[in-house]
Amino acid sequence: MSNMFNTMDIKVLAGGSNRPLAKKIAAAMGHELSNMDTGQFSDGESFVHINEIVRGYDVYVIQSLSEPVNDSLMELLISVDALKRASAGRITVVIPYFAYARQDRKYSARDPISIKLVADLLDAAGVNQVITMDLHSTQTQGFFKCPVVEMKGMPLLIDYYKKKIHEVGGEFVVVSPSIGSVKRNRYLAEHLNVPFAIIDSRFSKKGGDKDTKIIGDIKGKNVIMIDDIIDTGNTLCSAAEIIKTCDVKRVFGGGIHPILAGDCSEMIKQTCIEEMVLLDTINHHDDKKTEGFIELSACDIFANAIISINKNRSVSRLYDQLYEVEK
Repeated sequence: MSNMFNTMDIKVLAGGSNRPLAKKIAAAMGHELSNMDTGQFSDGESFVHINEIVRGYDVYVIQSLSEPVNDSLMELLISVDALKRASAGRITVVIPYFAYARQDRKYSARDPISIKLVADLLDAAGVNQVITMDLHSTQTQGFFKCPVVEMKGMPLLIDYYKKKIHEVGGEFVVVSPSIGSVKRNRYLAEHLNVPFAIIDSRFSKKGGDKDTKIIGDIKGKNVIMIDDIIDTGNTLCSAAEIIKTCDVKRVFGGGIHPILAGDCSEMIKQTCIEEMVLLDTINHHDDKKTEGFIELSACDIFANAIISINKNRSVSRLYDQLYEVEK
């Protein structure tokens, strides 16, 4: 029974939220996207039409839960339902960016835990497995009844910044723009073999004023700082304002999931951050949002994960080949 999927043919389908990445993933696997139409009726209801046989196939549906988030989620759910009713052999959803992952606990009385509801909806729709990248909180995996494979975008940033350090020269330091980003920035610093610093901001108990200090030596060095989700950009921009007063040389920024809400892009461009490196987990139909930023593709990571899962091979080995798996 454990080997029932070993010889199953693969079908790769794409929702409407990030077709450019879906096409790259399929191409990296040596496949073409299967024929599926998605859209909305005149009243705003989502529709899906699968235009080829999927009975018995190992099916992978690629859909980022990006803006408009609820439309993207609903489209994914009815895609899974359509595949289930068409007797697909195994249904895996590939969600490069997983919305609602920041709503993973109750912050005050009567708050929902929204990511748990989303997990329940995917389970109810008939999902057999989830592949995603850099969940805001790893514990989120526990909300799912089905297996969750969490890929990491950090190897792409590590490779990029290794080349950047060699190209620029001089001393570098990785700075965590907030306490919440310490783990991933420390991980980056370890693999780049450079020092690590933290921007610690907190409100004082007495007057409520914000007290900010930098833990670590950054003076005269080139700075790299990353965040997992670039949403409003406030965290990164505030950190950049602090860093520029410390007599640093150059500042480089990066992120995994570029939501880039509102005027985030313009805010970042007005700071001392001279270069932003982003992954393509979220597709922006408005190119102005990402204009001037460097984009790295996560397609190979997802393609290798899909192939490994289809062949019942270890996924963690993809990282073991180059990096120690993050603990």
